[in-house]
Amino acid sequence: MNAFPQHRIQELKDKAVMTGWIALLLLLISILWILTNEAHVNYLLRTVNNIFASNNDSRRLSAHLQKKPSRADPLGFWYSIHNSNDKMFVFTVFKDGILVPLGAVVSDDDVVKEVIPLSAHAVQTFNDISESILKMYIIRIEKSAARQTKGDI
Repeated sequence: MNAFPQHRIQELKDKAVMTGWIALLLLLISILWILTNEAHVNYLLRTVNNIFASNNDSRRLSAHLQKKPSRADPLGFWYSIHNSNDKMFVFTVFKDGILVPLGAVVSDDDVVKEVIPLSAHAVQTFNDISESILKMYIIRIEKSAARQTKGDI
């Protein structure tokens, strides 16, 4: 006498195969993301510089600043600004279910000087973003910049 009926064993095998496929797909996606991260960073740098150029803004990003994020840091990328001691943190905020790209100009003393919308849609929706949400991001960005300046991460 089997403890498990044959159809139960087949169901377990099917679930194991499906779980294996899902795990394999997640692994492949993760590897692809890691291997193409440098291309994403460079593409974002060029895109932001093109936005600055089309808006007649004299600022230009010059290089990606590789910084190890801590758990409390917001998701985004740090860049140096050409001919300036300032940095820019490029990040996104959700507004009505849509990602709105923004850039925070951070001074040498780790204070956010300005938050800039980085797309036509972001310009349209920037004033609709809650002040408290922006303040939360600004605080987190300033804390992240301060940690990186002190070398805590």
